[in-house]
Amino acid sequence: MELRDRIAAATRDSAPEGRDAFADVRIRVHSAVVEALGPALSSDDVEPDVLRRRVLDQIRASLAGEVGLSAADRERLVEEITDDTLGAGPLEQLLGDDSVTEIMVNGPEDVYVERAGRIFRTEVRFSDEAHLRRIINKIVGSVGRRVDETSPMVDARLADGSRVNAIIPPLSLSGPLLTIRKFSRRRLDLKDLTDKGSLTDESVSFLRKCLRGELNILVSGGTGSGKTTMLNAMSTEIEEDQRIVTIEDAAELRLNQRHVLRLESRPRNIEGEGEGAIRDLVRNALRMRPDRIIVGEVRGPEALDMLQAMNTGHDGSLSTVHANSARDALARLETMVLMAGYDLPVRAIRQQVASALDLIVHLDRMKDGSRKVTSVTEVQRMEGDTITMQDLFSYKVDEVAQNGTVIGGLRSTGLRPTFVEKLERHGIRLDQEQAPSLGFPSTLTRGSSR
Repeated sequence: MELRDRIAAATRDSAPEGRDAFADVRIRVHSAVVEALGPALSSDDVEPDVLRRRVLDQIRASLAGEVGLSAADRERLVEEITDDTLGAGPLEQLLGDDSVTEIMVNGPEDVYVERAGRIFRTEVRFSDEAHLRRIINKIVGSVGRRVDETSPMVDARLADGSRVNAIIPPLSLSGPLLTIRKFSRRRLDLKDLTDKGSLTDESVSFLRKCLRGELNILVSGGTGSGKTTMLNAMSTEIEEDQRIVTIEDAAELRLNQRHVLRLESRPRNIEGEGEGAIRDLVRNALRMRPDRIIVGEVRGPEALDMLQAMNTGHDGSLSTVHANSARDALARLETMVLMAGYDLPVRAIRQQVASALDLIVHLDRMKDGSRKVTSVTEVQRMEGDTITMQDLFSYKVDEVAQNGTVIGGLRSTGLRPTFVEKLERHGIRLDQEQAPSLGFPSTLTRGSSR
């Protein structure tokens, strides 16, 4: 007889109508554990190992009063109730799986994951909506946030850097919804991205020189295209002696340099106070004597402050933006600057953008789930009312295999970047194959407005 059948037979008379008897035992024991241990579960004074032993002892003691359970059944219940009490319940196994990059909970019985860029449905289940709500509250409560009818939507960050979004009724008509974007435990560098096929050796060599030459670089791409991973990888090339200030909505960057100052925004509290907006943090960072400013993502009026920082001596600054192409990234920046509330002429905004940015690295998520850098584009100057750009590297698709795998590569276009002199001022020279047009008239390599 299956585990659920045995428990149902043993507890059929006492289980409420419509409730899974297996879940009923778990809820009953979990409640007993919470009641017995109380404040110790959330106390910082209790060592994690000590707390775990106390929870395990209490669970086993509470299960001793349950009938009809074999030794294997009890151990399975001990594991599941421990996950509910100390961890993320049924999601604990997915959080511990390094191959899972995203967890999407669409309801108690509808849990999906992303692996290698593709989405799969899992066998993970919650007992009911109440169980899912309890886990959501536990996850967001562990980082000092709350989600209820008065605040039914929350963005939070777990201790390991994973990003959590939860939304519940009345805003969600599908019941409680939870999305967790996991943060890789291993910090990737540009060489790792080459091994994964996102970059090539030639483009990595070029990007390293651009980073050491303190070019202002914007990473663009769609949702889940790998922008933050690329930003993290690029940050490994920053020198140890530079003072870096990072500004993020949810802290995901993981810099190993010694002189790093991390700032994170904060929403308003329930009284409507205490907000720390990205824009305020960018302004504050300018007073902290940074060599470089890294803004995890620009999505609003802070774009204006970021551009001003890049234009006032903070060379080598980095950021990301959601966009479908390098050209679209400039259009989005323009729109976000207008959100700042200043009545600025469009031409003045474009001049600020053209003056601030040197390079845009654009990523795409391919049909096969792989993330690729599809263009490395130089931002040049204004011609009329248009910002001119030129692709220095562009991804070419050679073929799509029968299994859907995209085969291609990121290849140099052979165009001469106009920032060569800026790199040379930092003692950095591009190889002949990276700037094949050096020595020729610049009119032969001028980019178009496209």
